[in-house]
Amino acid sequence: MGDKEQLPLFEAGPPPGDEPVLQLEPDMPLKNATTIYLDALTLGGFSPYTIKAFRSDIGLLAGWIGKDKAINTIGTADLSRFLHWMQHERGIPCSPKTYSRRVTALKNFFGYLTEMKAIPSDPSAAIIQLSVGSPLPDVPTDEEIERAIQAALRVRHNTEKPDARPHLLISLVLQTGIKKSECMAIRPTDVDRSDSTATILWIRYMNPRMRYKERKIAFGREWLAVLDEYLAQRRPRNTLFDCTARNLEYVLRDIADAGNVPRQKLSFETLRWVCALKDYRANMDPDKLRQKLGLSRVAWRETSGKLEQLVKISEPVETDDEE
Repeated sequence: MGDKEQLPLFEAGPPPGDEPVLQLEPDMPLKNATTIYLDALTLGGFSPYTIKAFRSDIGLLAGWIGKDKAINTIGTADLSRFLHWMQHERGIPCSPKTYSRRVTALKNFFGYLTEMKAIPSDPSAAIIQLSVGSPLPDVPTDEEIERAIQAALRVRHNTEKPDARPHLLISLVLQTGIKKSECMAIRPTDVDRSDSTATILWIRYMNPRMRYKERKIAFGREWLAVLDEYLAQRRPRNTLFDCTARNLEYVLRDIADAGNVPRQKLSFETLRWVCALKDYRANMDPDKLRQKLGLSRVAWRETSGKLEQLVKISEPVETDDEE
């Protein structure tokens, strides 16, 4: 892809001066490996609530197995005994939802250690996930997306008061898969027109600790025509969308209504999933897709699993046509 490749994420390392003191090693104590893992979650953009929950879950394992136990000596049998103790011997009720979250924490933690090559194999891989986690996203169908685009085009070409913003917004998220917060931070100068074959969008972060998420995304040059219309109409001063995020949510709501699309199926999050699903079906290299979406390797584990499930449930069912 040359200049159009996504910028690296974890490979670039933390900002200068923020290098972790600890380095993962096979014989590292569980307590030290947990510290590095939780730092990775923070850099990966996980919510404080998720980090707090995972800290508690891994801490429970450390309290049971020993916080100084070397990570390369923890096996599947240990984790199975821990989960049995937690459910049946601890003496404190463990709901199915809590159990599922703790299994998720174990799988994320040991999956991370395996991916970082701190341990040779993942001891949590054989643990059965009795998942009651977050459901699959309610992704709009191709027909619903087309109706939304047509509704946005009608607003764009309205003879009395044309407005390119809805079409600009929807087409941007559909092609780039960026988050709402990233969308709100875009400045007109972040759009690079120098490539004759594509629009290049730079995603930047003001927070130095989030610089590893900065990247560039290449997509169709036809979007520039919509952008120029929008700039002439709105003349934004600083950011591209010089309004509140709530206002853009209202834009999507109104387009959903105009296109006869359920409101909950036209949001920043669902459009982001549509983009990811399209690229996934097109067999984009998984790591390039992860980078395009701005996900850490830990977050990508869950996202890629959901994409695989969405592809399976959307495949047509084969039937015998014999008469």
